[in-house]
Amino acid sequence: MADPTTENLGVHPSEAEGVAREPLVLNNRSLGWVTDRICGIVENRQPALWWVLFVPSVALFGCLLFTLVYLVSTGVGVWGNNQPVAWGWAIVNFVFWIGIGHAGTLISAILFLTRQKWRTSVNRASEAMTLFAVMCAGIFPGFHVGRFWMVWFLAPVPNANAIWQNFKSPLLWDVFAVSTYFTVSVIFWYIGLIPDLATLRDRAKGKLAKGLYGFFALGWRGANRHWRHYEMGYLLLAALSTPLVLSVHSVVSFDFATSVVPGWHTTIFPPYFVAGAIFGGFAMVLTLMLPVRKIYGLEDLFTMKHVDFMTKIILLTGTIVGYAYIMELFIAYYGANKYEADAFHIRILSGPYKYYYYCMFACNVIIPQFFWFKKCRQNLWIVFIIVNFVNAGMWFERFVIIPTSVARDFLPGQWGIYNASWVEKLMFLGTFGMFMMLFLLFIRFLPVIAISEVKGVLPDSDPHHPEWEALRKKRRAANKNA
Repeated sequence: MADPTTENLGVHPSEAEGVAREPLVLNNRSLGWVTDRICGIVENRQPALWWVLFVPSVALFGCLLFTLVYLVSTGVGVWGNNQPVAWGWAIVNFVFWIGIGHAGTLISAILFLTRQKWRTSVNRASEAMTLFAVMCAGIFPGFHVGRFWMVWFLAPVPNANAIWQNFKSPLLWDVFAVSTYFTVSVIFWYIGLIPDLATLRDRAKGKLAKGLYGFFALGWRGANRHWRHYEMGYLLLAALSTPLVLSVHSVVSFDFATSVVPGWHTTIFPPYFVAGAIFGGFAMVLTLMLPVRKIYGLEDLFTMKHVDFMTKIILLTGTIVGYAYIMELFIAYYGANKYEADAFHIRILSGPYKYYYYCMFACNVIIPQFFWFKKCRQNLWIVFIIVNFVNAGMWFERFVIIPTSVARDFLPGQWGIYNASWVEKLMFLGTFGMFMMLFLLFIRFLPVIAISEVKGVLPDSDPHHPEWEALRKKRRAANKNA
Protein backbone atom coordinates (compact mmCIF):
# COMPACT_ATOMS: atom_id res chain seq x y z
CA MET A 1 0.00 0.00 0.00
CA ALA A 2 1.52 3.30 -1.04
CA ASP A 3 1.89 6.17 1.36
CA PRO A 4 -0.25 9.12 0.17
CA THR A 5 2.06 11.63 1.79
CA THR A 6 5.01 10.19 -0.07
CA GLU A 7 3.19 10.11 -3.40
CA ASN A 8 1.75 13.60 -3.20
CA LEU A 9 4.65 15.40 -1.60
CA GLY A 10 7.81 13.38 -2.06
CA VAL A 11 9.39 15.01 0.99
CA HIS A 12 11.23 13.45 3.88
CA PRO A 13 9.70 14.01 7.34
CA SER A 14 12.99 15.47 8.52
CA GLU A 15 12.51 18.16 5.86
CA ALA A 16 9.15 19.18 7.26
CA GLU A 17 8.91 22.54 8.94
CA GLY A 18 10.07 22.65 12.53
CA VAL A 19 11.41 19.08 12.56
CA ALA A 20 15.12 18.61 13.22
CA ARG A 21 15.29 15.07 14.61
CA GLU A 22 16.26 12.23 12.28
CA PRO A 23 13.35 9.76 11.87
CA LEU A 24 13.63 6.21 13.15
CA VAL A 25 12.21 4.84 9.88
CA LEU A 26 13.66 6.33 6.72
CA ASN A 27 12.16 7.27 3.34
CA ASN A 28 8.59 7.98 4.50
CA ARG A 29 7.73 4.31 4.71
CA SER A 30 4.06 3.60 5.26
CA LEU A 31 2.40 1.21 7.70
CA GLY A 32 1.71 -1.23 4.89
CA TRP A 33 5.32 -1.18 3.72
CA VAL A 34 6.57 -2.04 7.23
CA THR A 35 4.24 -5.04 7.39
CA ASP A 36 5.15 -6.27 3.91
CA ARG A 37 8.89 -5.93 4.41
CA ILE A 38 9.10 -7.67 7.79
CA CYS A 39 6.55 -10.39 7.02
CA GLY A 40 8.21 -10.93 3.66
CA ILE A 41 11.30 -12.30 5.46
CA VAL A 42 9.12 -15.12 6.83
CA GLU A 43 6.87 -15.59 3.79
CA ASN A 44 9.45 -15.54 1.00
CA ARG A 45 12.22 -18.00 0.24
CA GLN A 46 15.38 -17.47 2.22
CA PRO A 47 18.42 -16.08 0.38
CA ALA A 48 21.35 -18.37 -0.41
CA LEU A 49 23.44 -16.78 2.34
CA TRP A 50 20.92 -18.01 4.91
CA TRP A 51 21.66 -21.58 3.84
CA VAL A 52 25.40 -20.88 3.76
CA LEU A 53 25.16 -19.94 7.44
CA PHE A 54 22.55 -22.51 8.48
CA VAL A 55 24.26 -25.67 7.21
CA PRO A 56 27.56 -25.10 9.11
CA SER A 57 25.56 -24.13 12.19
CA VAL A 58 23.72 -27.45 12.12
CA ALA A 59 27.04 -29.26 11.64
CA LEU A 60 28.52 -27.51 14.68
CA PHE A 61 25.39 -28.31 16.66
CA GLY A 62 25.96 -31.94 15.75
CA CYS A 63 29.49 -31.62 17.16
CA LEU A 64 27.97 -30.32 20.39
CA LEU A 65 25.67 -33.34 20.64
CA PHE A 66 28.60 -35.66 19.94
CA THR A 67 30.76 -34.11 22.67
CA LEU A 68 27.91 -34.25 25.17
CA VAL A 69 27.29 -37.94 24.46
CA TYR A 70 31.02 -38.63 24.69
CA LEU A 71 31.23 -36.69 27.95
CA VAL A 72 28.36 -38.59 29.56
CA SER A 73 29.54 -41.99 28.36
CA THR A 74 33.19 -41.43 29.37
CA GLY A 75 33.11 -39.00 32.29
CA VAL A 76 34.00 -35.42 33.14
CA GLY A 77 37.66 -36.45 33.10
CA VAL A 78 37.69 -35.87 29.33
CA TRP A 79 37.80 -32.18 30.18
CA GLY A 80 41.10 -30.56 31.05
CA ASN A 81 40.09 -29.73 34.62
CA ASN A 82 42.58 -30.73 37.29
CA GLN A 83 43.80 -29.78 40.71
CA PRO A 84 43.79 -26.95 41.56
CA VAL A 85 41.88 -25.78 38.45
CA ALA A 86 38.56 -27.52 38.98
CA TRP A 87 36.78 -24.69 37.13
CA GLY A 88 37.84 -24.43 33.53
CA TRP A 89 36.28 -23.67 30.18
CA ALA A 90 32.88 -24.94 31.28
CA ILE A 91 32.33 -22.16 33.80
CA VAL A 92 34.15 -19.62 31.61
CA ASN A 93 31.72 -20.34 28.79
CA PHE A 94 28.74 -20.33 31.17
CA VAL A 95 29.54 -16.81 32.37
CA PHE A 96 30.30 -15.73 28.78
CA TRP A 97 26.91 -16.85 27.43
CA ILE A 98 24.99 -15.50 30.42
CA GLY A 99 26.60 -12.11 29.83
CA ILE A 100 25.57 -12.09 26.18
CA GLY A 101 21.96 -12.59 27.21
CA HIS A 102 21.79 -9.31 29.12
CA ALA A 103 21.41 -6.90 26.22
CA GLY A 104 18.03 -8.35 25.27
CA THR A 105 16.36 -7.59 28.57
CA LEU A 106 18.09 -4.23 28.81
CA ILE A 107 16.84 -3.12 25.38
CA SER A 108 13.37 -4.53 25.93
CA ALA A 109 12.72 -3.57 29.53
CA ILE A 110 14.87 -0.66 30.68
CA LEU A 111 14.76 1.24 27.39
CA PHE A 112 11.02 0.62 27.22
CA LEU A 113 10.48 2.07 30.68
CA THR A 114 12.59 5.10 29.80
CA ARG A 115 10.58 5.58 26.57
CA GLN A 116 13.51 5.18 24.20
CA LYS A 117 11.69 4.60 20.92
CA TRP A 118 14.80 3.62 18.97
CA ARG A 119 14.70 0.24 20.70
CA THR A 120 11.76 -0.87 18.54
CA SER A 121 13.93 -2.04 15.64
CA VAL A 122 16.29 -4.18 17.71
CA ASN A 123 14.34 -5.40 20.73
CA ARG A 124 12.83 -8.51 19.10
CA ALA A 125 16.14 -9.88 17.85
CA SER A 126 17.90 -9.05 21.12
CA GLU A 127 15.20 -10.81 23.14
CA ALA A 128 15.56 -13.92 20.98
CA MET A 129 19.33 -13.69 21.38
CA THR A 130 18.84 -13.63 25.15
CA LEU A 131 16.86 -16.86 25.16
CA PHE A 132 19.30 -18.71 22.92
CA ALA A 133 22.33 -17.48 24.87
CA VAL A 134 20.84 -18.61 28.20
CA MET A 135 20.07 -22.00 26.66
CA CYS A 136 23.71 -22.31 25.58
CA ALA A 137 24.87 -21.20 29.02
CA GLY A 138 22.75 -23.76 30.85
CA ILE A 139 24.49 -26.65 29.10
CA PHE A 140 27.82 -26.12 30.87
CA PRO A 141 26.87 -26.16 34.57
CA GLY A 142 24.29 -28.86 33.83
CA PHE A 143 26.97 -31.24 32.57
CA HIS A 144 29.68 -29.90 34.89
CA VAL A 145 27.94 -31.64 37.81
CA GLY A 146 28.96 -34.98 36.30
CA ARG A 147 25.77 -37.03 36.56
CA PHE A 148 23.50 -34.55 34.86
CA TRP A 149 20.46 -36.82 35.21
CA MET A 150 20.64 -36.03 38.94
CA VAL A 151 20.67 -32.27 38.36
CA TRP A 152 17.09 -32.04 39.59
CA PHE A 153 18.54 -32.41 43.10
CA LEU A 154 19.35 -28.69 42.80
CA ALA A 155 15.63 -27.97 43.18
CA PRO A 156 14.41 -27.67 46.79
CA VAL A 157 12.11 -30.67 46.63
CA PRO A 158 12.07 -33.79 48.87
CA ASN A 159 14.15 -36.66 47.53
CA ALA A 160 14.92 -40.22 48.51
CA ASN A 161 18.43 -39.39 49.78
CA ALA A 162 17.20 -36.69 52.18
CA ILE A 163 19.64 -34.26 50.56
CA TRP A 164 18.81 -30.60 50.99
CA GLN A 165 20.45 -27.71 49.28
CA ASN A 166 22.84 -25.28 50.90
CA PHE A 167 20.94 -22.04 50.51
CA LYS A 168 24.02 -20.12 51.64
CA SER A 169 25.88 -21.19 48.51
CA PRO A 170 26.01 -18.71 45.61
CA LEU A 171 26.04 -21.70 43.25
CA LEU A 172 22.48 -22.42 44.32
CA TRP A 173 21.62 -18.74 43.95
CA ASP A 174 22.71 -19.15 40.32
CA VAL A 175 20.09 -21.82 39.79
CA PHE A 176 17.26 -19.60 40.97
CA ALA A 177 18.55 -16.43 39.31
CA VAL A 178 19.18 -17.93 35.88
CA SER A 179 16.00 -20.00 35.82
CA THR A 180 13.94 -16.96 36.85
CA TYR A 181 15.66 -14.80 34.26
CA PHE A 182 15.02 -17.34 31.51
CA THR A 183 11.37 -17.83 32.47
CA VAL A 184 10.57 -14.12 32.60
CA SER A 185 12.49 -13.51 29.35
CA VAL A 186 10.49 -16.20 27.54
CA ILE A 187 7.20 -14.73 28.75
CA PHE A 188 8.29 -11.19 27.89
CA TRP A 189 9.41 -12.23 24.41
CA TYR A 190 6.24 -14.20 23.73
CA ILE A 191 3.89 -11.45 24.93
CA GLY A 192 5.57 -9.00 22.55
CA LEU A 193 5.18 -11.48 19.68
CA ILE A 194 1.41 -11.91 19.96
CA PRO A 195 0.27 -8.97 17.75
CA ASP A 196 2.81 -9.92 15.08
CA LEU A 197 1.79 -13.58 15.20
CA ALA A 198 -1.77 -12.46 14.49
CA THR A 199 -0.49 -10.49 11.48
CA LEU A 200 1.29 -13.56 10.15
CA ARG A 201 -1.85 -15.61 10.81
CA ASP A 202 -3.97 -13.24 8.75
CA ARG A 203 -1.45 -13.23 5.89
CA ALA A 204 -0.69 -16.96 5.89
CA LYS A 205 -1.79 -18.91 2.84
CA GLY A 206 -1.19 -22.48 4.01
CA LYS A 207 -3.52 -24.17 6.46
CA LEU A 208 -0.69 -25.42 8.66
CA ALA A 209 0.95 -21.99 8.95
CA LYS A 210 -2.40 -20.29 9.55
CA GLY A 211 -3.27 -22.84 12.22
CA LEU A 212 0.06 -22.62 14.05
CA TYR A 213 0.27 -18.83 13.98
CA GLY A 214 -3.39 -18.64 14.99
CA PHE A 215 -2.84 -21.01 17.91
CA PHE A 216 0.04 -19.00 19.32
CA ALA A 217 -1.68 -15.66 18.60
CA LEU A 218 -4.23 -16.59 21.30
CA GLY A 219 -7.20 -15.22 19.37
CA TRP A 220 -5.72 -11.73 18.96
CA ARG A 221 -8.03 -9.47 16.91
CA GLY A 222 -6.51 -6.08 17.61
CA ALA A 223 -9.50 -4.93 19.62
CA ASN A 224 -9.19 -2.02 22.01
CA ARG A 225 -9.57 -4.37 24.98
CA HIS A 226 -6.77 -6.57 23.63
CA TRP A 227 -4.40 -3.63 23.24
CA ARG A 228 -5.25 -2.29 26.68
CA HIS A 229 -4.45 -5.57 28.41
CA TYR A 230 -1.41 -6.15 26.22
CA GLU A 231 0.14 -2.78 27.03
CA MET A 232 -0.49 -3.17 30.75
CA GLY A 233 0.95 -6.70 30.78
CA TYR A 234 3.97 -5.62 28.76
CA LEU A 235 4.60 -2.72 31.14
CA LEU A 236 4.39 -4.96 34.23
CA LEU A 237 6.73 -7.53 32.70
CA ALA A 238 9.18 -4.77 31.79
CA ALA A 239 9.13 -3.55 35.39
CA LEU A 240 9.65 -7.13 36.61
CA SER A 241 12.50 -7.75 34.16
CA THR A 242 14.43 -4.60 35.01
CA PRO A 243 15.80 -5.76 38.39
CA LEU A 244 16.69 -9.08 36.79
CA VAL A 245 19.19 -7.29 34.53
CA LEU A 246 21.04 -6.16 37.65
CA SER A 247 20.49 -9.23 39.80
CA VAL A 248 21.31 -12.15 37.51
CA HIS A 249 24.89 -11.28 36.63
CA SER A 250 25.44 -9.92 40.13
CA VAL A 251 24.50 -13.34 41.47
CA VAL A 252 26.81 -14.99 38.93
CA SER A 253 29.63 -12.76 40.17
CA PHE A 254 28.93 -13.91 43.73
CA ASP A 255 30.25 -17.36 42.71
CA PHE A 256 33.66 -15.73 42.84
CA ALA A 257 33.28 -12.65 45.06
CA THR A 258 32.09 -14.61 48.13
CA SER A 259 35.16 -16.88 48.06
CA VAL A 260 38.53 -16.16 49.67
CA VAL A 261 40.57 -16.90 46.54
CA PRO A 262 42.93 -14.02 45.64
CA GLY A 263 41.69 -12.35 42.46
CA TRP A 264 38.09 -13.29 43.23
CA HIS A 265 37.47 -11.89 46.70
CA THR A 266 36.44 -8.33 45.82
CA THR A 267 33.28 -6.26 46.17
CA ILE A 268 33.65 -4.63 42.76
CA PHE A 269 32.52 -7.77 40.94
CA PRO A 270 28.70 -7.24 40.89
CA PRO A 271 28.64 -3.83 39.12
CA TYR A 272 31.69 -4.82 37.09
CA PHE A 273 29.99 -7.99 35.82
CA VAL A 274 26.75 -6.17 35.02
CA ALA A 275 28.53 -3.48 32.99
CA GLY A 276 30.56 -6.15 31.21
CA ALA A 277 27.43 -8.14 30.42
CA ILE A 278 25.71 -5.13 28.84
CA PHE A 279 28.95 -4.32 27.01
CA GLY A 280 29.25 -7.80 25.51
CA GLY A 281 25.52 -8.17 24.91
CA PHE A 282 25.25 -5.03 22.81
CA ALA A 283 28.30 -6.12 20.83
CA MET A 284 26.62 -9.45 20.04
CA VAL A 285 23.38 -7.70 19.02
CA LEU A 286 25.30 -5.65 16.47
CA THR A 287 27.22 -8.75 15.36
CA LEU A 288 23.91 -10.39 14.49
CA MET A 289 21.88 -7.43 13.26
CA LEU A 290 24.39 -5.87 10.88
CA PRO A 291 24.42 -8.94 8.57
CA VAL A 292 20.63 -9.31 8.93
CA ARG A 293 20.23 -5.65 7.97
CA LYS A 294 22.28 -6.17 4.81
CA ILE A 295 20.91 -9.57 3.77
CA TYR A 296 17.24 -8.66 4.08
CA GLY A 297 17.42 -5.00 3.05
CA LEU A 298 16.32 -3.52 6.38
CA GLU A 299 18.33 -0.31 6.06
CA ASP A 300 15.18 1.82 6.42
CA LEU A 301 14.18 0.09 9.67
CA PHE A 302 17.56 -0.54 11.31
CA THR A 303 19.20 2.76 10.48
CA MET A 304 22.58 4.32 11.11
CA LYS A 305 20.91 6.15 14.00
CA HIS A 306 20.35 2.81 15.73
CA VAL A 307 23.95 1.78 15.07
CA ASP A 308 25.18 5.10 16.44
CA PHE A 309 23.19 4.76 19.66
CA MET A 310 24.34 1.19 20.24
CA THR A 311 28.00 1.95 19.61
CA LYS A 312 27.79 4.82 22.10
CA ILE A 313 26.41 2.43 24.73
CA ILE A 314 29.26 0.02 23.94
CA LEU A 315 31.70 2.89 24.38
CA LEU A 316 30.15 3.87 27.72
CA THR A 317 30.05 0.36 29.18
CA GLY A 318 33.50 -0.43 27.78
CA THR A 319 34.86 2.59 29.60
CA ILE A 320 33.22 1.37 32.81
CA VAL A 321 34.80 -2.05 32.30
CA GLY A 322 38.18 -0.39 31.76
CA TYR A 323 37.72 1.56 34.99
CA ALA A 324 36.97 -1.72 36.78
CA TYR A 325 40.17 -3.29 35.43
CA ILE A 326 42.27 -0.38 36.66
CA MET A 327 40.44 -0.28 39.99
CA GLU A 328 41.20 -3.98 40.51
CA LEU A 329 44.90 -3.22 40.12
CA PHE A 330 44.66 -0.25 42.47
CA ILE A 331 42.86 -2.31 45.13
CA ALA A 332 45.49 -5.04 44.86
CA TYR A 333 48.20 -2.42 45.42
CA TYR A 334 46.47 -0.24 48.02
CA GLY A 335 44.92 -3.10 50.00
CA ALA A 336 48.34 -4.27 51.22
CA ASN A 337 47.24 -7.88 50.87
CA LYS A 338 50.27 -9.85 49.78
CA TYR A 339 48.28 -12.69 48.26
CA GLU A 340 46.04 -10.32 46.30
CA ALA A 341 49.04 -8.37 44.98
CA ASP A 342 50.83 -11.58 43.98
CA ALA A 343 47.72 -12.86 42.22
CA PHE A 344 47.64 -9.81 39.95
CA HIS A 345 51.42 -9.88 39.52
CA ILE A 346 51.17 -13.47 38.29
CA ARG A 347 48.10 -12.65 36.19
CA ILE A 348 49.78 -9.76 34.37
CA LEU A 349 53.56 -10.15 34.49
CA SER A 350 54.92 -13.58 35.38
CA GLY A 351 52.11 -16.11 34.99
CA PRO A 352 51.52 -18.53 32.11
CA TYR A 353 48.29 -16.72 31.13
CA LYS A 354 49.59 -13.16 30.96
CA TYR A 355 48.91 -12.86 27.23
CA TYR A 356 45.24 -13.57 27.91
CA TYR A 357 45.19 -10.46 30.10
CA TYR A 358 46.77 -8.32 27.39
CA CYS A 359 44.25 -9.59 24.81
CA MET A 360 41.41 -8.86 27.23
CA PHE A 361 42.57 -5.32 27.94
CA ALA A 362 43.19 -4.52 24.28
CA CYS A 363 39.86 -5.89 23.04
CA ASN A 364 37.68 -4.48 25.81
CA VAL A 365 39.30 -1.15 26.65
CA ILE A 366 41.56 0.12 23.89
CA ILE A 367 39.84 -0.95 20.66
CA PRO A 368 36.31 0.32 21.60
CA GLN A 369 37.78 3.81 22.07
CA PHE A 370 37.61 4.17 18.28
CA PHE A 371 33.87 4.75 18.80
CA TRP A 372 34.71 8.24 20.03
CA PHE A 373 35.07 9.14 16.35
CA LYS A 374 31.90 9.58 14.33
CA LYS A 375 33.53 8.26 11.16
CA CYS A 376 34.19 4.97 12.92
CA ARG A 377 30.63 4.76 14.22
CA GLN A 378 29.26 5.36 10.73
CA ASN A 379 31.48 2.83 8.96
CA LEU A 380 29.69 -0.51 9.29
CA TRP A 381 32.78 -2.55 8.50
CA ILE A 382 34.70 -0.87 11.30
CA VAL A 383 31.74 -1.31 13.66
CA PHE A 384 31.46 -5.00 12.78
CA ILE A 385 35.19 -5.60 13.33
CA ILE A 386 35.26 -3.74 16.66
CA VAL A 387 32.21 -5.53 18.10
CA ASN A 388 33.78 -8.88 17.23
CA PHE A 389 36.92 -7.83 19.06
CA VAL A 390 34.64 -7.05 22.01
CA ASN A 391 33.06 -10.52 21.79
CA ALA A 392 36.50 -12.11 21.90
CA GLY A 393 37.64 -9.79 24.67
CA MET A 394 34.70 -10.69 26.89
CA TRP A 395 35.61 -14.37 26.62
CA PHE A 396 39.23 -13.57 27.49
CA GLU A 397 37.98 -11.59 30.49
CA ARG A 398 36.09 -14.59 31.87
CA PHE A 399 39.13 -16.82 31.32
CA VAL A 400 41.41 -14.33 33.08
CA ILE A 401 39.08 -14.16 36.07
CA ILE A 402 38.40 -17.88 36.54
CA PRO A 403 41.28 -20.28 35.71
CA THR A 404 44.14 -17.84 36.29
CA SER A 405 42.97 -17.12 39.84
CA VAL A 406 42.84 -20.77 40.95
CA ALA A 407 45.88 -21.97 38.96
CA ARG A 408 48.12 -20.01 41.37
CA ASP A 409 46.60 -20.45 44.82
CA PHE A 410 48.04 -19.71 48.28
CA LEU A 411 50.61 -22.53 48.36
CA PRO A 412 53.18 -22.92 45.55
CA GLY A 413 53.00 -26.68 46.05
CA GLN A 414 49.43 -26.58 44.71
CA TRP A 415 50.17 -24.54 41.61
CA GLY A 416 49.23 -26.05 38.29
CA ILE A 417 48.65 -25.40 34.61
CA TYR A 418 45.26 -25.75 32.97
CA ASN A 419 44.89 -26.55 29.29
CA ALA A 420 41.50 -27.10 27.71
CA SER A 421 41.00 -30.48 26.03
CA TRP A 422 39.65 -31.00 22.52
CA VAL A 423 36.30 -31.93 24.05
CA GLU A 424 35.96 -28.54 25.72
CA LYS A 425 37.00 -26.67 22.59
CA LEU A 426 34.64 -28.60 20.34
CA MET A 427 31.80 -28.20 22.83
CA PHE A 428 32.31 -24.43 22.92
CA LEU A 429 32.26 -24.25 19.12
CA GLY A 430 29.17 -26.43 19.20
CA THR A 431 27.33 -23.93 21.37
CA PHE A 432 28.03 -21.27 18.74
CA GLY A 433 26.50 -23.62 16.19
CA MET A 434 23.46 -24.12 18.40
CA PHE A 435 23.15 -20.38 18.97
CA MET A 436 23.37 -19.52 15.25
CA MET A 437 21.06 -22.36 14.26
CA LEU A 438 18.35 -21.20 16.66
CA PHE A 439 18.76 -17.57 15.61
CA LEU A 440 18.51 -18.44 11.90
CA LEU A 441 15.40 -20.53 12.54
CA PHE A 442 13.96 -17.59 14.46
CA ILE A 443 14.55 -15.33 11.44
CA ARG A 444 12.95 -17.92 9.17
CA PHE A 445 9.70 -18.43 11.08
CA LEU A 446 9.14 -15.31 13.22
CA PRO A 447 9.35 -11.55 12.56
CA VAL A 448 12.87 -10.42 13.38
CA ILE A 449 11.65 -6.85 14.00
CA ALA A 450 8.57 -5.98 16.08
CA ILE A 451 6.03 -4.89 13.44
CA SER A 452 3.53 -3.33 15.83
CA GLU A 453 6.18 -1.42 17.77
CA VAL A 454 7.92 -0.02 14.69
CA LYS A 455 4.56 1.21 13.40
CA GLY A 456 4.13 3.07 16.67
CA VAL A 457 7.08 5.36 15.89
CA LEU A 458 5.79 6.30 12.41
CA PRO A 459 4.10 9.68 11.95
CA ASP A 460 1.13 7.83 10.40
CA SER A 461 0.29 6.24 13.74
CA ASP A 462 -0.28 9.58 15.46
CA PRO A 463 -2.52 12.18 13.78
CA HIS A 464 -1.13 14.83 16.14
CA HIS A 465 2.51 14.00 15.42
CA PRO A 466 4.38 17.22 14.47
CA GLU A 467 5.84 15.59 11.36
CA TRP A 468 2.42 14.40 10.26
CA GLU A 469 0.86 17.81 10.83
CA ALA A 470 3.60 19.47 8.78
CA LEU A 471 3.17 16.96 5.97
CA ARG A 472 -0.59 17.48 5.93
CA LYS A 473 -0.11 21.24 5.61
CA LYS A 474 2.22 20.72 2.68
CA ARG A 475 -0.24 18.30 1.09
CA ARG A 476 -3.12 20.78 1.41
CA ALA A 477 -0.94 23.49 -0.11
CA ALA A 478 0.08 21.18 -2.95
CA ASN A 479 -3.57 20.26 -3.64
CA LYS A 480 -4.62 23.94 -3.56
CA ASN A 481 -1.94 24.90 -6.05
CA ALA A 482 -2.96 22.02 -8.29
